[in-house]
Amino acid sequence: MSENGKFRIVFMGTPAFAAAALDPLISDGQEIALVVTKKDKPKGRGYQVEQSEVKKLALKHGIEVITPDTLKDQSVQDKLKSAGADLFIVAAYGKILPKEVLDIPPMGCINTHASLLPALRGAAPINRAIMEGHTEGGITIMYMDEGVDTGDIILQEKMPIPSDMNVGKYHDEMSALGGKAIISFLKMAEKGLIPRTKQDDSKATYAKKIEKSECKIDFSLTAEQTCNMIRGLSPCPGAYAFLCGKRIKIGCAEKGTGSGKPGRILSAGSKGIEVACAKGSIFIKELCPEGKCRMTCEQYLRGNKAEIGTCFNE
Repeated sequence: MSENGKFRIVFMGTPAFAAAALDPLISDGQEIALVVTKKDKPKGRGYQVEQSEVKKLALKHGIEVITPDTLKDQSVQDKLKSAGADLFIVAAYGKILPKEVLDIPPMGCINTHASLLPALRGAAPINRAIMEGHTEGGITIMYMDEGVDTGDIILQEKMPIPSDMNVGKYHDEMSALGGKAIISFLKMAEKGLIPRTKQDDSKATYAKKIEKSECKIDFSLTAEQTCNMIRGLSPCPGAYAFLCGKRIKIGCAEKGTGSGKPGRILSAGSKGIEVACAKGSIFIKELCPEGKCRMTCEQYLRGNKAEIGTCFNE
C-alpha cells in the first residue's frame, strides 16, 4: 500500500464491463501500475481495428498498457512482477491466469464476476442469467485460483432481474454494480477485513460461451422460454428466425396465450406479430429484417406481409 493509503494495482480486463470496474479505481485514486488487456482486433462491418474499452480508458489516463498473446511467457511474467503491485484485479479479461501469475501479488488476484457464484461460472453469465429466466443476479468479488470461477468468495452484491429486462440493460446495470463492489472490497481491505467463504461446488452451474447456433429461435420451447431467450440475446448477439427464407432478428417479444403449431403466425396487428410456441405464444414487438435497421412490428407491417398460417423457420 502506498503512503496515501491506496493500493498499487495491476488491472486485467477487456470489454466495457471491465472498463466499468477500472474507471472507479482511477476515480478513487488507486495507483494503477499497469493494465493488461487483449490485443486490438477488427470490429464492425468495415473490420476496422479497434482498441478494447479497457485500453481506451487506460491510455486516456496515461496508464501503461500491455497486450500479451499469453501470460505463460516468462518475459510477460517478469513484467508483471516488476510492477510491484499489491494485488491484481481482474474483470472479464478473457484469458486464463496460470499459477505463476496467480502467485505474483502478495494480496492475491481478485476477480469481479457477473453472477452470484457458484451459480453461472464461466464465460457468459450475464446472457445466461436472463436466458435461464433468473429473477435475481449480482456481482461476486472473489479470490482467483487455478479453476474457472472456483475461488473463495469475498463479497456479493445482488440485484433483481425484472421480467422485461434485456441483456443490454442488465449488462449496463451489472457493470455499474461491479464497479461499486470492487471499491467496497478495497475499503474492506484497507481495514484488513477480507472475509473468505468457500464455494459449495455441489451447487455450481455453468454459463458457457454463447454459440451462433444457439441464437436461432426454437419455437418448440414454451412462450416463457422463448421470451427469455430473445431478451437474453438482445441487443447482441441477437436471436433470429427465418420467415419466407429471409433471416429476421427478433429484438423484443412478450408472452401471449394463443396456441397452434410452433412457429406459425397466429395474428399480425397493432399488438405485434403473434407466433405460436409449444405452450402459449409470443407477440413479436421489435425486429430487424435482414440488411435493415431495427424497427417496431408496426413499422415492419407497413411494407411487409406476415400472413396468418405462415410458419417461421420453414
